[in-house]
Amino acid sequence: MERKLVIAVRGDLKLSRGKLAAQVAHAAVSCALRAQKHDRREFRDWFDEGQRKVTVRCPDEPALHALQADARAAGLTTGLVRDAGRTELAAGTITCLGIGPAGEAELDRLTGNLPLL
Repeated sequence: MERKLVIAVRGDLKLSRGKLAAQVAHAAVSCALRAQKHDRREFRDWFDEGQRKVTVRCPDEPALHALQADARAAGLTTGLVRDAGRTELAAGTITCLGIGPAGEAELDRLTGNLPLL
């Protein structure tokens, strides 16, 4: 089974490239560490397969919360990223959501309709 980790980024925020990259990295690290702790086999399989990651655009914060609820209901690891407020955004601004790692088909059912970033 091919596994991946999906990072959904809010499309309504205007982030610089550097800020966007940092937020996506926060989501990937958060999910990976959570999966390593709570779902070791899924983490190990994903890690051994090359740690595939895909970044998609989510319309806005409510859509991100809905996606997180769906992912949690499916039993998937999630990591919601809130900005610290040191640079471009107000503290607490939700920027993106990591989901997985998990099987590609399982993640595609939740995120396959979202455009790639």
